[in-house]
Amino acid sequence: MKVILAKSAGFCFGVKRALELAEKTVEENQTPIYTYGPIIHNEQVIAELENKGVTVMKEDSAPDEYPAGTVILRSHGVSREVYESILSAGHKIVDATCPFVAKIHKIVDDNSGKDAHIVIIGDKSHPEVMGITGWVRGENVTVINEKADAEAFFVPKGKKVCVVSQTTYNLTKFQELVEIIKQKGYDITVLNTICSATEERQKEAAEVAHIVDAMIVIGGRNSSNSRKLFEICSAICGNTVFIQKASDLDRDAFSSCETIGITAGASTPYNIIQEVLLEWQRKVLTSC
Repeated sequence: MKVILAKSAGFCFGVKRALELAEKTVEENQTPIYTYGPIIHNEQVIAELENKGVTVMKEDSAPDEYPAGTVILRSHGVSREVYESILSAGHKIVDATCPFVAKIHKIVDDNSGKDAHIVIIGDKSHPEVMGITGWVRGENVTVINEKADAEAFFVPKGKKVCVVSQTTYNLTKFQELVEIIKQKGYDITVLNTICSATEERQKEAAEVAHIVDAMIVIGGRNSSNSRKLFEICSAICGNTVFIQKASDLDRDAFSSCETIGITAGASTPYNIIQEVLLEWQRKVLTSC
């Protein structure tokens, strides 16, 4: 049985940078250390940070409910309002926002300041999209995630429209939704802000899914980019499973498969990928 591991599987630049900043903050600070919400969508990583004394600041709580300390902003970024509320509560900020996400904040800030209507293509309940929305000036913003959303979108003629995307969005779906909006004849500027690493990861996952009998996607249950990898692979390879860790593997699930593909989301640590590979080998050997 052959196993093909996607080359791009695992941490992306933004996630790696956020965790390095978190580790550095732990080493250098004696004050209480928090992350605003989970720093990345991976339960094992969050647990490791908690063991080092890092507390997850709940997003439905006010920052001033916590003793003054250092707050690490997650890789997904936060809204302008949240940023300012953390500072006003007396906390110091370590900004671990992915630079690609921070760039989108500036784009929507600048364009909404020029009275353009901002369209964010993504999941409105995702922390990254919530953060981006929070940098739009005024109420000129619409989040579009499905074909029906794009078809229903309307702004008065003559209004400029600026389109951006969640960095981990499905590229093909983004292009389809943009085309629907373009057909409405607006004065539109489209900025493909999907991270290049995300595009490469999705492309590679699709290529692997085409040549295997089954696919394994590794990622946190709340990881948007991991779920999108599962969505892409499932559309190509019917025998695709989503797991979080090695113990989730089913010994008999792929017993008749000759070739297995493995990919992983941007918030999946390399050690978890290796554990899955080792567990897979162990189960294959013990089943022979």
